[in-house]
Amino acid sequence: MSRAASAGRRTSRLAHVDSGPYAPPVPAGELSVTSADGAGLHVEVHGPEGAPPVVLAHGWTCSTAFWAAQIRELAVDHRVIAYDQRGHGRSPASPACSADALADDLVAVLEATLAADEKAVVVGHSMGGMTVMAAADRPAFREHAAAVLLCSTGSSRLVAESTVVPIRAGRLRTWLTRHVLGARAPLGPVTPLALRILKYGTMGPGSAPHMVEACARIVHACPRKVRHAWSQVLDLLDLDQGVRQLTAPTAVLVGTADRLTPPVHAQLAAALPHNLGVTELPGLGHMTPVEAPELVSARIRELVSSYVQVREGA
Repeated sequence: MSRAASAGRRTSRLAHVDSGPYAPPVPAGELSVTSADGAGLHVEVHGPEGAPPVVLAHGWTCSTAFWAAQIRELAVDHRVIAYDQRGHGRSPASPACSADALADDLVAVLEATLAADEKAVVVGHSMGGMTVMAAADRPAFREHAAAVLLCSTGSSRLVAESTVVPIRAGRLRTWLTRHVLGARAPLGPVTPLALRILKYGTMGPGSAPHMVEACARIVHACPRKVRHAWSQVLDLLDLDQGVRQLTAPTAVLVGTADRLTPPVHAQLAAALPHNLGVTELPGLGHMTPVEAPELVSARIRELVSSYVQVREGA
């Protein structure tokens, strides 16, 4: 490894918490996967070979570190595959930012990490859930997705439905929200004020300080150009057709205090061909895998037990 690459990896790790349940676990293996347009994706594999696979797709401004609690719990007896969305974490930025690019990336990860006949539970949080919806009609996704868990996500009208700006719904709120979420300004260091702002916008009022700290360090590590570029994609996103094409058994989780993708977005479940139901989490915000780590991990385990067959020889 070059000195520059080594330094980059150290910086990535130092940006996150380094102890406790939200410290990123050391992966059993790492690989670089190339997407359809040549974009590189950083992929981590945790847990024993041959164990039932789970694939984790994180959201806007996050990274594989977002899944630390799930990885730590599930990797005991699952093969957990987590990747950095393009431009996030250790995946290089790409000029191509679109729902199709997200779908291409997920398909590339599935094909690179799963055997031809292997199926996994695919979990998407926020933009990761949108990634799943965008990939729903791809043959490779359908071949590999045994079941899906959508956490804190939506398929369209993301800016119009957001309640980050606490005024009545309408053109003014939409305009203000678009400018808040699409701001080009750097987030700066993780200060007490920054923690309060992040908690208000993305987490429930009862979120513990160590949860808020973990999320802040992850979000603040996202390059501002990447944050802005993907905010523009999310502003115009319409994946309602993708919901209708998501034929894998699909469960939906949403926090009742989510300001970024409020519970109204969970109505997408009604259009799912194989709807396993919506679970509302009282008082929780947008960062459900961090705010309710045990519950999210347990739901993933349930889906694996119900829909993933243990392969012969495993």
